[in-house]
Amino acid sequence: MTLPIIFQDQHMVVINKPAGLLVHRSMLDKHATEFAMQMLRDQINQHVFPVHRLDRPTSGLLVFALSSEVASVLTEQFSQQQVQKHYLAIVRGYAPDEGELDYALKEELDKIADKKARQDKEPQQAVTYYKKLAQVELPFAVGRYQTARYSLMALSPKTGRKHQLRRHMAHLRHPIVGDTTHGDGKQNRFIRDQYQTSGLALSCIGLSLLHPVTHEQITLTAPPSEGIQSLCAQWGWQPYTQQ
Repeated sequence: MTLPIIFQDQHMVVINKPAGLLVHRSMLDKHATEFAMQMLRDQINQHVFPVHRLDRPTSGLLVFALSSEVASVLTEQFSQQQVQKHYLAIVRGYAPDEGELDYALKEELDKIADKKARQDKEPQQAVTYYKKLAQVELPFAVGRYQTARYSLMALSPKTGRKHQLRRHMAHLRHPIVGDTTHGDGKQNRFIRDQYQTSGLALSCIGLSLLHPVTHEQITLTAPPSEGIQSLCAQWGWQPYTQQ
C-alpha cells in the first residue's frame, strides 16, 4: 500500500491515513503488522515524527514532522489547540442543525496500553462544534421506529480528547455510524448488510495550521473515507469534502 501524500516539504509531510491503520506500533494490537509511521518512513526513505494521532478506525489528515525540532513546534500547536480540524461524519437520527457541545470527558483508559496511567483523573474539558449538512429517511425499521434516519455532520473539535467526537456524538444520542464502542449495533449491522459498507463513518477532511518554519498559514483538505463516499452516493448527498 502506498500512503496518499497531501503535502510534503523538507520540514513536514501530511498523509491521508486510511481507516483501519494504526499510526504507530501499539499494545492495542500486538498482531498488527502495518503502521502509518513505518510505512511513510519506508515510502519517503526518511525518518518521521508523529505529532498527533487519529484513532485506528478514523481516516484522514495525519501530520508528521521530519525532524525532532519541527516535531516540537507542531506538537505545541496541537496541544495549545491552535490547529483547526474539520471532520465529516455520518450519525444515527436527525441531528440538531448546529451547535457547540461543551461536555467534559473522563479519560478512557485501555486495560493493556494504559495500565500504568493514573486511574483517578478528573474529567477534562471537551468542546465540539457541529453542523448538519444533510439528512435522509429510509423505509426500513431498524430499531423501534418504522424508518431509519441518518445525518451527515461537519464536526470541529476545539479540544483533543481521546475519542472526543465519537463520545460527544453518542452523548447527543446521535452516535457515529460504525462506532462499535459508543454506537448502535443494530444500525451498524443494518448499514453493513443493506449498503455493503462497514467501518467508522468518520474522516478528518481538513486541517489548518501554521507552517512550523515559515509561519505561513497552511490549509489542507482530503477526501473522506470510501465508506462515507459510498453512503453519500447511495443516499443522494452531494460529494462533500470540506465545510
